[in-house]
Amino acid sequence: MYQFTFSFDEFLAEFWQKKPTVIKGGFKDFIDPISPDELAGLAMEEEVDSRYVAQIGTEWEVHHGPLTFENTPEDHWSFVVQAANHWHEGAAQLVTPFRQLPNWLFDDLMISYSTPGGGVGPHIDQYDVFIIQGSGKRHWRVGPKDDNYEEELHHPALRQIKGFDPIIDEILEPGDILYIPPGFPHDGYATETAMSFSVGFRSPKKQELLSSFADFVIANNIGDVHYHNPSLPARNNCGAILEAEYTDLEAMLRSLLDHPQLMKQWMGEYLSQSRHDLDIIASEPPWQNGETYQFLEDGEAFKRLGGLRAFYHPEKPYVLYINGERFELPEECKAAAKCLCDEEQLTLTLLGKQLDNPAFLALLTQLINLGYWYPVE
Repeated sequence: MYQFTFSFDEFLAEFWQKKPTVIKGGFKDFIDPISPDELAGLAMEEEVDSRYVAQIGTEWEVHHGPLTFENTPEDHWSFVVQAANHWHEGAAQLVTPFRQLPNWLFDDLMISYSTPGGGVGPHIDQYDVFIIQGSGKRHWRVGPKDDNYEEELHHPALRQIKGFDPIIDEILEPGDILYIPPGFPHDGYATETAMSFSVGFRSPKKQELLSSFADFVIANNIGDVHYHNPSLPARNNCGAILEAEYTDLEAMLRSLLDHPQLMKQWMGEYLSQSRHDLDIIASEPPWQNGETYQFLEDGEAFKRLGGLRAFYHPEKPYVLYINGERFELPEECKAAAKCLCDEEQLTLTLLGKQLDNPAFLALLTQLINLGYWYPVE
């Protein structure tokens, strides 16, 4: 079990989305949750998002997975696996201490393996990231936030920038954590063979919210009403959009937002969609309600699929949003419904008498058959 050695509340108050920092020994006696061979195995899989980056002199080389690891040089190369928490249960445990942050902000766990000198060059990310140093050591430099950094195109797959004056210049050792808020330039390279674990939190952009909401409105046939103006006046300037007309059209558009329950449904469905593929394996043969009940009665547990997003709005916790879908339970099931979203494992002790509710038992069995929860071996 991974546990912080520092106060996360104090960290949030002083650093979160304010300034970068290094937390020395953020995890005590840190042990890599995955071996380099296991990580390489993931990078060779078709379904897994991976990337190989090498620097050869002043040139950069990038390959996207599945990787083969043929003819790799001795040093100055790295490979990364995105959303490793979706594919490796041990690696997913590293995310657990960060559950103090909203799960809808959490993006993924990226794992990097680097030979000496390996890195991806100076760049800027637009998300919050906690970079945990695993085995080996890595030299990190972080610069001040500035909108005027100049991009440097060494490779179309790498959005690098020119140099910066560091405000952090540290060598990270196992268990150290580097936190970088959005917009701060950074550059890290391995001083020896090393593994790094990046826990990323990504907030949605206005453009993404608008695009998704527009899709939701169209898909649900909301606002299928034309503009009408029975008091339309004659005018001398037919090319003009009158202020009253602009106001009416703007009000039509804004009225789409004036439906709190529809907005909450859209938001729940949107935020519960993963940006990365999930390792979904539907149950075969499918579970029956009685089997689900007996399994938990026997003291066993069901675990939530790595990377699965499940949310609720606190005023209606019995309405669930799981992997982009809406599920509704009777109001008396709200305690068990919250467990589906807040807990990583389900047990009889946790669910208690809520398991006796036929509606909840049926939904849990449905989710198991979808591959969203699975029996703990």
